[in-house]
Formats: sequence, C-alpha cells, structure tokens
Amino acid sequence: MKDPLEGKTLEYIVTKLVELYGFEELSHHIHINCFTHDPSIKSSLKFLRQTPWARTKVEKLYLKNMDQIDSK
Repeated sequence: MKDPLEGKTLEYIVTKLVELYGFEELSHHIHINCFTHDPSIKSSLKFLRQTPWARTKVEKLYLKNMDQIDSK
C-alpha cells in the first residue's frame, strides 16, 4: 500500500492545515507553542523539523483530514 504522505513536504502539510483551520484552531488540535505564540509557517517548520513527536502529531492530523483538505 502506498504511503499517503509520500511526495508531500512538511511545508505542504502545515500550509494545508493552516488553510483548513487557521493557527488558532490548529493550536486547539495540537498544543504546541509554534501554533500559539507568534505563529508562522516558517517558525512552525523549524520547530517541527527538530521535534519528531510534534511532527508526528501534525502528520496524523493531516491524515485524519486528508479527504477534506484534498477536496478544496
């Protein structure tokens, strides 16, 4: 079975989640400071690339909402 994340960059995933939820609502789904304190795509990517557990949470949320995201 093909990995649904194959070919999708972390930047793509974060951008799509921000488009779907916005940073404020996203911070309610995943409680990490890069989504609550002066959030930006750039700062979020820096944190997520250095923090595997947080990246896993973001990827799981993306997978959970993939149908909704891809239909936009």
